[in-house]
Amino acid sequence: MTELPVLWSFRRCPYAMRARLALAVSGVEVETREVKLRAKPATMLAASPKGTVPVLVLPDGRVIDESIDIMRWALGVNDPEGWLDGNDRELIAMNDGPFKMHLDRYKYPERLAADGVDYRAAGVAVLEVLEDRLARSAFLCGERPTLADAAVMPFVRQFAAVDRDWFDGLALPGVQRWLAEWLASELFEAVMVRREVWVEV
Repeated sequence: MTELPVLWSFRRCPYAMRARLALAVSGVEVETREVKLRAKPATMLAASPKGTVPVLVLPDGRVIDESIDIMRWALGVNDPEGWLDGNDRELIAMNDGPFKMHLDRYKYPERLAADGVDYRAAGVAVLEVLEDRLARSAFLCGERPTLADAAVMPFVRQFAAVDRDWFDGLALPGVQRWLAEWLASELFEAVMVRREVWVEV
């Protein structure tokens, strides 16, 4: 390719985070453009009018604007660590559906007129599904990280961060170990580097 794909991203967004993880592990080089969510660039909105990150614009003009599709595209180009072996669609759907709903209502109860404690408990019930897997293996789909781990981890990270002391006190040693290992990894550190906000000229 004579020009790089462009990735529109926001550092703390869990969807953008997981896209960056897959792109990084694939080795596919992209031009990452950090955006302010309150001031989205016109160029990004022209590519994907729904206005959410991440958005990947390929050199041939194709646009991929769902994070899981970006992950699968990048790994389809190059998958040196076999991440697609853990393309667990059911687990990812549980994360992106029920768990994300519980997470939002736990984190923002006043914004969503929700009982945060009830939704926190519902979120823990989903984490217990992960705990069952992580009690039997180091990662969600076996003894090495895969797509499922990278797709789910940023949302567990966000859930844990709402009240870290409370999270650390849960009887979820497998989830806590797994999350800590991800957060301490060189890969995670690399994709969380701070970037200047991209300015349209």
